[in-house]
Amino acid sequence: MKYDFETCPDRHGKDALAVDALGKLKGFSPDAPQPGFDAIPMWVADMNFKTAPSVTEAVAKRLEHPLFGYFIPPEEYYDAIIRWQTDRNGAQGLKPEHIHYENGVLGGFVSALSAMTDKDAPVLLNSPTYIGFTHAMEDAGFKAELSPLRLNNGRWEIDFADMERRIYMNGIKAAVICSPHNPCGRVWTREELTKAVRVFEKYGVKIVSDEIWSDILLGGRRHTPTQTVSDYARENTVALYAPTKTFNLAGLVGSYSIIYGSELGKAVAREAAKSHYNSMNVLSMHALTGAYSREGAEWLEELKNVLTGNAEIAREALKRLHGVSAAEPEGTYMLFADCGEYLKTAGVTLDEVLRRAWAVGTAIQDGRPFHGEASVRINLASPSKRIKEAFERLEKYVFI
Repeated sequence: MKYDFETCPDRHGKDALAVDALGKLKGFSPDAPQPGFDAIPMWVADMNFKTAPSVTEAVAKRLEHPLFGYFIPPEEYYDAIIRWQTDRNGAQGLKPEHIHYENGVLGGFVSALSAMTDKDAPVLLNSPTYIGFTHAMEDAGFKAELSPLRLNNGRWEIDFADMERRIYMNGIKAAVICSPHNPCGRVWTREELTKAVRVFEKYGVKIVSDEIWSDILLGGRRHTPTQTVSDYARENTVALYAPTKTFNLAGLVGSYSIIYGSELGKAVAREAAKSHYNSMNVLSMHALTGAYSREGAEWLEELKNVLTGNAEIAREALKRLHGVSAAEPEGTYMLFADCGEYLKTAGVTLDEVLRRAWAVGTAIQDGRPFHGEASVRINLASPSKRIKEAFERLEKYVFI
């Protein structure tokens, strides 16, 4: 490989939540490992890989100019997004006026919901669901109406009848699609998205489509943007994107939405501006242009191959962990594993499983806040040797 995905930089003392927070944020972060074990961070959704060289080069070049005052995004910023979305996702007719900046996807999520429905109104989500969604919407005054995904022959599926029933019974006017799905790892097909949008159109429901993971596809899969499945979807969807997951840039902050419907775009922009602090960072802007480059795309292809290999390592390892299972991840680098059968046969609680895992440095995440009552979420974005070591520890010390 041209790029290094086998070296794990030492993140201690470098402001990294994934390692420096262990044992310090009770109720949020895993406990620190016991003596004799180092930490393998598998809870925070960032990667233990260096970012693409094109990113650091773009930021370093901007740092050569020693002024960081007020600025406006250059054409290159919008051109990079348009080129990336056109080449990778088949975007058609995407123009700068369709692109809206947000400090983060969760901020864009709240701005979109605020433009679509009333406060105190129910919003449809599938569960399991990303913890950030439920916290952000509840903090903003919305209510989560959860439509459970079904696990059918080891594959997560949307229950369209349940989704329609909840929309009809609750008068829902806004729904959330997460593709690829976090935490379940499904990459929804065009057929599935089309069927969902037909339900939304029937009831005049507007759509927030979180596609921040759309670059992280495993096994050669392709992403279908929700906005491409119908005219209704194009005009009534706020699609949320960012380079942060793809290129490990969460600490730089910065995301964007694509909104083709002009009135919807204006309404979301008004909501986003209300804080008077939803402003782009000059360095994150240059990081995006470095990421969305030809070299960034080349780096990404190697990353996807590494993550696909890591997912296979995890799948093989799970066969040796009796009573633990997971659907095959199709996208993202997060594995959502169900421990329910193990808990029953071993007579232990999920809290005990987490305590054992954390004690030996496998810092996995509690799945209950994601609505997985017997689940854990496991980050696979580390060098392959560390993924193998983590599952060896789980087999030897945890699921015994």
